[in-house]
Order: sequence, then C-alpha cells, then structure tokens
Amino acid sequence: MFELVLGTNNAKKLIELRLLLPEDQVQLTTLAEIPGSIDVEETGDTFQANAALKATEQAKHLQRWVLAEDSGLTVSALKGQPGVMSARYAGTHGDDEANNDKLLRELEAVPDERRDAHFNCYLCLSDPDGQVRLEENGRCGGRIAHQRSGGAGFGYDPLFIIREYHRTFGELDLTVKRAISHRSRALRKFIPHLLRLIEQES
Repeated sequence: MFELVLGTNNAKKLIELRLLLPEDQVQLTTLAEIPGSIDVEETGDTFQANAALKATEQAKHLQRWVLAEDSGLTVSALKGQPGVMSARYAGTHGDDEANNDKLLRELEAVPDERRDAHFNCYLCLSDPDGQVRLEENGRCGGRIAHQRSGGAGFGYDPLFIIREYHRTFGELDLTVKRAISHRSRALRKFIPHLLRLIEQES
C-alpha cells in the first residue's frame, strides 16, 4: 500500500479525491490526521508554483510522499481574478460566503456573455526529499451566475454554471461533478502516472 499525504485540511477535497484514487493501492490521509504538519505560505504567483510549494515543503517536513494541489477560479472579465487569491479573495482564507459576495459585486454590471470563467486545478507530487516527481493540471469552463444556487460543493460552486447542464456546481450531484470538474480532469491525467511511479517505487 502506497501511503500518500494529501496536503490539505479540507475534508471535502479528501472525499472527492478518495472517490477517484484506487483504494486498494493508495492509502490517503490529510494533514488534519497528521500531528506536526506545517502551514506552507502560498507565495507563488501561479497555481502551479503554489502546488509545488505546498507539496515539497510539507514532504520535506514530514518525510513522506505529499500530493498537493492549488486550485481556483479565473474570470475573464476580471482579467483572471480571483486566480491564486481565490480562497482569500475577500480577505479571509476560506470564507466562501464573503468570497462569493465579492465576486458578485465585482461582476454586478457584467452581462452574461462576458461572465466566462474557468476552474483550474494544478497537482504536484513530492517525494520525501522534497523533489517534484509528478505534475498535472485540469480546467473546467463555465459562467458566473448572478446569484447563488444549490447547496452542494464548496467555494464558488453555487455561482459556477456548467453550460451543458444549465446548473451550477452547487446544484449538480457528486457523480456529475466527479466526471467534469477541474480536479477530476487533472486527477484522471495524473493517476496513470502515479500508478506507474508506485510500481517503480515498490
């Protein structure tokens, strides 16, 4: 069994990842389950840089394999914002309600045809020595709604409309989200490489 630390305390991300990773080959834990983990400052100016920082710094500290991800929302009309600031767009890290409120204010006068947005996910796997061993990314396109809809998911999910379904991520069930989300798309590309690496390491 390959022991892998997910470099987050976000229980909802853990659920989503566990549904995609092969249970018989990968034992996945979060930082919340590991005493002595550190808070890595996200000083990178790209999702890729932040994912690498979180993976390598945590891996060196814990001396374990760490999979970290950095994800967020980019809105065309806002020149790519919130971007790497997605989780703390309104100032406080993880305040989903405040972040959504700010996004709605920023887009208040923007018509539907200019509300295009993407969810982006960058994954980075570090070995216990802090060396990047795998990287992958995925994107999911959509449009920002004028008001929240749906109570599922987290972050900007209640505002992110998937055009094909005419619903927000907050309204779609986990099965559909798992098929089309940015994180799922990144993981589907990442997992075959991870399984080959596990074979090499065993």
